[in-house]
Amino acid sequence: MLPVTMALAAALVAGPIPAPTAPACTPGPLVPGAAYQTVACLADLTTAGTVASGHTDPADWAGLTSAATRNPTGVPGVQIDGYFPDTSTTNATHGWNHDSQFVLRLPDRWNGGLVVAGSPGVREQYANDVAISDWVLAQGYAFAATDKGNVGTGFYRDGKRPGDAIVEWNHRVTQLTRAARAAAARNYGRPPRRTYAAGLSNGGYLVRWQLENHPELYDGGVDWEGTLWHPDRPSLLTFLPPTLRAYPDHAAILAAGFAPGSEFLWEYHHQVYWDLTQRIYREELDPGYDGATEAGTPFCAPGTPACDADYDYELRPPSVRAAIARIALTGRIQRPMITLHGTLDTLLPITQDSDVYAEMVRSRHRDRIFRYYRVEDGNHVDGLYDTYPDRLRPILPCFRGAFTSLTGWVEDGTPPPASSTLPRPAVGDLANSCSLG
Repeated sequence: MLPVTMALAAALVAGPIPAPTAPACTPGPLVPGAAYQTVACLADLTTAGTVASGHTDPADWAGLTSAATRNPTGVPGVQIDGYFPDTSTTNATHGWNHDSQFVLRLPDRWNGGLVVAGSPGVREQYANDVAISDWVLAQGYAFAATDKGNVGTGFYRDGKRPGDAIVEWNHRVTQLTRAARAAAARNYGRPPRRTYAAGLSNGGYLVRWQLENHPELYDGGVDWEGTLWHPDRPSLLTFLPPTLRAYPDHAAILAAGFAPGSEFLWEYHHQVYWDLTQRIYREELDPGYDGATEAGTPFCAPGTPACDADYDYELRPPSVRAAIARIALTGRIQRPMITLHGTLDTLLPITQDSDVYAEMVRSRHRDRIFRYYRVEDGNHVDGLYDTYPDRLRPILPCFRGAFTSLTGWVEDGTPPPASSTLPRPAVGDLANSCSLG
């Protein structure tokens, strides 16, 4: 889910980053359907170059990866920044004050592939730049990402019906994928040979949804701890309220689904993630719970009227299930997909999320095109590895291994290793290496 963290919140308060400046490129606008776009030729499309040129925003990806991550550099090409028509204005990046912003990067040395990502949490379009964009660009892929059509902790204000904001997330990824494929074809003179979806947290949810609903657009995808939504399955609306109500009761938090051994992460997640996440997503899907109050009362004591700690999904009216049904996953993936999830995920506990989704995939008889790797000691955000290098491991290197395995599966017919739990290595460079089997 990845709501706005303290670092990101501070950056948002500081204001928008300036509009990017770089030499304009010909032939000019390339993205069909965009309401506005600016095109630049860049000597380096990776964050090593785009931070200095203003073609990324470090606040978007703050905390998502380990500082020890080694990323490639020196990928020249074309970057297109812009936005599609939209009525909401929560994204202040570049001072545009317009949602449905996107970034498209087209490397000079193209391998014929395209990778499309939606942003994690409620972050903006550059949130995947360190975790995904840098690495796939160096492999020769074009890369496109979207802000999903609404950003920030007030994302639930977008739309008229419960669930509208999240429904838009799915639409915006579909929209960008179609537009990016066309733009790549215009730029290179031929359409992409392969298109892959990739993302983490809410971005992982979008991978799942796209491969279930739009197989015509993709050849496969990597789902990095995607969020699970289904009216009759666990979700943050079922495991976060009892956690907030009981905190810091050890037995009750374990009973809610959080993993034994994750206790050292609980205080941080209680302060930064659990309360905020519960309130803003509950407001999106069940705004009637707290009446005219918007997104509840932060850190309210159980027993306080309309306190989110007392929220009971099972007692809510059918309209709440109907809202979740609008964004629900089914497990009926129609293209090869690899899912990764950390066993110490302390925002979306693995037993309440990807373990359940994997069973949904199997129940739909799609396991032949599915692999699931449980990453021992992986957490929801790799940035915490820097604080706890003796207790956690980053998932990013496993993501890179999974992406390589996926492309071999799709393009060469080489199946990835069987689904399994990946043990934490006793030695080695955990921030930059991972074996899937």
